[in-house]
Amino acid sequence: MAENKIKKIGVLTSGGDAPGMNAAIRAVVRTALFHDVDVIGIRKGYNGLINGEIKEMHSKDVSNVMNLGGTILHTARCPEMMTEEGLDKAAAIYKILSLDALVVIGGDGSFRGMQSLAERGVNCIGIPATIDLDMNSTEYTIGFDTAVNTGMDALNKLRDTSSSHERCSVVEVMGRDAGYIAVWCAMVGGAEDVMFPEEKEIIDSKKVIQQILENRSIGKRHNLIVVAEGVGGTQKLAQDIQNITGIQTRATILGHLQRGGSPTAVDRMHASMMGYHAVKAILSGEENKVVAFNGGKYELLDLEKAMTMEKHLDHEIYDVIKILAI
Repeated sequence: MAENKIKKIGVLTSGGDAPGMNAAIRAVVRTALFHDVDVIGIRKGYNGLINGEIKEMHSKDVSNVMNLGGTILHTARCPEMMTEEGLDKAAAIYKILSLDALVVIGGDGSFRGMQSLAERGVNCIGIPATIDLDMNSTEYTIGFDTAVNTGMDALNKLRDTSSSHERCSVVEVMGRDAGYIAVWCAMVGGAEDVMFPEEKEIIDSKKVIQQILENRSIGKRHNLIVVAEGVGGTQKLAQDIQNITGIQTRATILGHLQRGGSPTAVDRMHASMMGYHAVKAILSGEENKVVAFNGGKYELLDLEKAMTMEKHLDHEIYDVIKILAI
């Protein structure tokens, strides 16, 4: 597929929104237009592809969007993509639109949708975007840095009030079944302890409470505990801490607060570079690839390979958190 044969591409955002998606859309649109390639924006993710909710994207459509959280193309769940009929229809619409490639900005579920579409002749290029950082093929996903900074800001504020009242704060952060946000927030927020899915077999509420009691014995009058969404039980943990230690304890669940907000410089940079590399890959004739960031460099991975890769959270981070919390 030679560069001068690429005439039109589509772009959509799928799954949970992540700060930086708009910067990626902007990069895709403007890189394509620079190379005289038309861009079709598909609204509401795969749902919009199936239902033909599209618009031609021009440079002005992506003006002043980098600072915006969420996604200007919107996103939605699409149960039809779980059916053969829905997948066939999505692939048919792709062909009716005469698209040469489809850029999908999203997380693991979105990439699984790409796999199914690729089997039906759709050329898919994926850009990893999820605050959870739970995609095995890449060391960085768009939205993670903003989510951590949002969590850090919340922890800073909670520490102020916990210190003033000599309380314990138990804070639940997002991340689905991964603990990346939790351990990063715990580290940069100076938490005394953190509970995350990857260590749930050796970190339990009894150990957390024992740590709080030890802290009190050496004069520490407030504590900050971070709990990952995938561990849960935040309200119960707070109640148990208060009942056993007698220390006033409050539970705070950040929830979707971490999904919004203006993206950080880090997220804007990665999103812009990934969007650029996605279009350059299409122009170079690449098919069914994932743009990844590994070892300090952007790279293209085969879609099938990317979906079978493994990545593990560095447990040394937990050791450092405990050492620095002394």
